Parts: sequence; structure tokens; C-alpha cells
Amino acid sequence: MISKTKYLLSDDIIRSMFKKAGIDKITKIAPLGDGEFNAVYEVTADKNYVLKIAPNAKTPILTYEKDMMKAELYWYGIIRKNTDIRVPAVYYCDFSKELIQADWFIMEKLEGKQRNKTDIDKRLITEKTAKMVAQIHNIHNDKFGYIQNELFDNWYEALYSIIKNLLNDAKKAGKKSKNGERLLKYSQKYKEILINVPCSMINYDLWDANVLCTKNEKGETDFSWIDPERSFWGDRIFDFLCLENPMALITEKTESIKYYNTVSHTPIKLNKEIEIRFAFALGLIALIQEVEKYYRYTPRNFGWWRNIAGHITYYNRAFKVLKNG
Repeated sequence: MISKTKYLLSDDIIRSMFKKAGIDKITKIAPLGDGEFNAVYEVTADKNYVLKIAPNAKTPILTYEKDMMKAELYWYGIIRKNTDIRVPAVYYCDFSKELIQADWFIMEKLEGKQRNKTDIDKRLITEKTAKMVAQIHNIHNDKFGYIQNELFDNWYEALYSIIKNLLNDAKKAGKKSKNGERLLKYSQKYKEILINVPCSMINYDLWDANVLCTKNEKGETDFSWIDPERSFWGDRIFDFLCLENPMALITEKTESIKYYNTVSHTPIKLNKEIEIRFAFALGLIALIQEVEKYYRYTPRNFGWWRNIAGHITYYNRAFKVLKNG
């Protein structure tokens, strides 16, 4: 998709980047994937590689997106060390800005189709995804927030800061978000709930494009993850946003909760507190969609209007819960 943050490069520059990584005899270079932030290429040499390039250092981006490529490598390591979820091997990374004015790395090209582009039974997708999410939620930390920004002692302080940063990002773009201000006030209203939330690894970006499916020799389906760059330490309830219908309330995600509870060290029991915490997951994605469109798109782009439709729906569902909570 067209995006103002993508740093597109010539084949000659890409060849020089691979040469620096010690990889030559390139036979093919082609754009790859449906991403909307980084530029991504498939490069064929002795095997297939993926080259991922962060936005140019001079390109305006959101606060939480700064140094996000370094964060992605961190989260790959966390997943690889603590779970059996397959993620790509990273072969080379460069944050020197010597060849280009951006961070970049080269990783393994995983085979498979996006979760939504397969003929795999939806029940199996729901089960596998929920169980993998439970695995990362079994990974804990004593600080909350984005590692590329500031970490906090509790989820209330971290969430308040994340919302505040997005409001400041809107201000830098010459915009205001009344709904974002409203979400910030709700975080203060529910401080006593948020302050007691346990800390887990949260992906918060498990959309179809980031889950790849393949058939193994036994005819079974293997699942792999890519692009955990938007992960943070926080409230595990937030990851249920991407499970089953992304527009549904958590009370409607009973199948995911059922499978999740078979793996989680702390099974989820639905109650009013869980509903309120999930409402903040809806509210945060709404604010992200609202503000990021100023940094990525113009009104001529599909992404602009998709984000508008998305954040209106998410805000409405979040505030309905938070108002009545």
C-alpha cells in the first residue's frame, strides 16, 4: 500500500547493502508484502531473503515508532527464547546510517500464505492463534510500555503516557483529537483498575498479514509470526483485539478465550473489569488509526479512509463500555 513512510530504494543501492552483509550474486529484487510503514523487499541470491528498511531518518513518524526496527529485533529474540512460535532468523542488521539514512536488516524469507488467504478451517486458525498468544502472555516483565520509549512501574502510567504521546503527535501534525482526550480522561477514571494489571508481552498487531500458514510433511498446518515491531509490555487483554472478529467486544470472543485458557498460566474469566480493560484496547487502536493517517496518507489514499472508518467504529465501541462502566 502507498505510504509516506516507506523508504523505497533502487536495485543498485539494495545490491550494495547485500554486499556489505557479505551476500552477492543477486538474481532478483522485488517489493514484498502488504506493510504500510517499512519498505520490504524479497531478494534472491543463494536463497530467498527479506530486506526490511525503516523510514528515512528525516521522515516524520509517531513517537512510539521511533527506533521501532531495533525493537522488532528485540521481540524476535524474546519470542524465539521463550516460546515455540516460529519467527524468521535475522542474518544481518545495520543501524549505522552509512549506506542509507535509515535502519535496516536482512532476515529469512519464511514460506507460507497469510492467514486470511488460505483454505484452513477457521476454527483451527482461532485455536492456533489463541494458543500462540497465550505463550507470549506467559512472558512477564516488571516494567510496562514500549521499550523504544519510556518504561513505567504500572500499566496505568504506561497507558497514560502512550495516549499522551499520540495526542502530542497529533498536535505536531496541526491536529487535535477530542476522542483521544476523552480516552485519556477515562484512563484516569479507571486508574485503580489499570494500576493493578499484571505485565506481559503484548503483540497488538496480529492481523492476518503477520501470521503465515504452511502445510508440513504430515499434512498439518504450521503457523509462523512476522513483524512483532509494535509489541510492548502491558495488559494481555489488548491482544484479544486481533483474535476472531477485530471489531467484536471481548464478550464475543468466547472461542479464543476457551483455547487461550488451555495454555495460559492464568486463565481469563470474563467480568466487568476485563470488559473495561478491553475497551482501552479498542480506544487505543482507534487513536492510533486516527493520528497515524496524518503521517502516512493523504485523502487520496485508501488508507486514509479505512483509518477513518476504523477509528469511528472502535471509539464508539470503547466509549459505550467506558461510559457505562
